[in-house]
Amino acid sequence: MAEVFLRRLTRWQAEAQREAVADLYVEAYRGPSGEEFRERGAFLQRFAEHIQRPGFEMVIASDPALVGCAYGFPAERDGRLWQGFNGQVPRELEELTASGRVFVIAELMVLPTRRRGHVATRLQETLLLRSSAAMVVTLVDTANGAARSAVRAWGWQPTGRLLRSDDGEPEREAWSRALAH
Repeated sequence: MAEVFLRRLTRWQAEAQREAVADLYVEAYRGPSGEEFRERGAFLQRFAEHIQRPGFEMVIASDPALVGCAYGFPAERDGRLWQGFNGQVPRELEELTASGRVFVIAELMVLPTRRRGHVATRLQETLLLRSSAAMVVTLVDTANGAARSAVRAWGWQPTGRLLRSDDGEPEREAWSRALAH
């Protein structure tokens, strides 16, 4: 299998790669046949919003074709990330969010043919390399057992669940881990 190379993208480079990233999204999260167009459109809308967030960071993996990517940004200090949280947000996480010390991995995706080759591990490590955050958080669809197993293997801890929203989003589980500096 060809070697995979990682590269950071600026916000503008990420925007220029939006169509390729959307294609990767569809392939990485292959859903029910016929849903690709809707899922791709919803992803592109989220991606356009995420790319505008202050502190946006993105890393891609290629061989030389795009095989994976990860991106994220600092959590908003107002705690908006925790809307719909089932129960009480852990105090430490609430305090770190309010102080601007939580980084959110919004997406981490790898083509199915490149999984189990440590691409996702390398993507998340490279994405977090420059972060000054004390804690990193990601939200995982509760039905995605593979993603839940991966974050657990990387040393993340389940933090709680976010209840389904009215916009049809699946129930998600928050996972977090402290960042060593």
